[in-house]
Amino acid sequence: MHHHIRVRAGALIIENQSMLLIEFKDENGLHYNLPGGGVNPGETVIDAVQREVMEEASIAVEVGPLAFVYEYVPHLNDYKFGKTHALHLMFECTIKEGCRPKMPEHPDPNQTDVKWVKRSELKNIILYPDIREHMMNYVENKRNIDIIEQHLLEEINISG
Repeated sequence: MHHHIRVRAGALIIENQSMLLIEFKDENGLHYNLPGGGVNPGETVIDAVQREVMEEASIAVEVGPLAFVYEYVPHLNDYKFGKTHALHLMFECTIKEGCRPKMPEHPDPNQTDVKWVKRSELKNIILYPDIREHMMNYVENKRNIDIIEQHLLEEINISG
């Protein structure tokens, strides 16, 4: 049986004991997400992170190492977030100098704000997916995973 997996790329942005989150209000009520979204055909995951953060928070970011990976498998989760199998690659990012997060000019119809949420306040919000424990663990332990991009590797001459 073949299943398509949608690749998503996102940003974990931490400043002054706070994390940058995107606020949404829809049929699920008020909730938050890390900035991020689907990787488009022909786009690298790094480019996708930068594009998504610009689209959702109006800021340019420096994409750092891979912080963690989140997988959503619909049939193992009673389809609570839809029917699309998704793999989320979440990168630690820093905001480029001179940029300040704000609502984009053309936000997603359900996006209501861009907010800094203090680490101590994470327990008081609804986060989709609920990965706050993993976010906190990452902040405290910073075990990074490097992403290796083939187009950045040095070419080796294998001809004999």
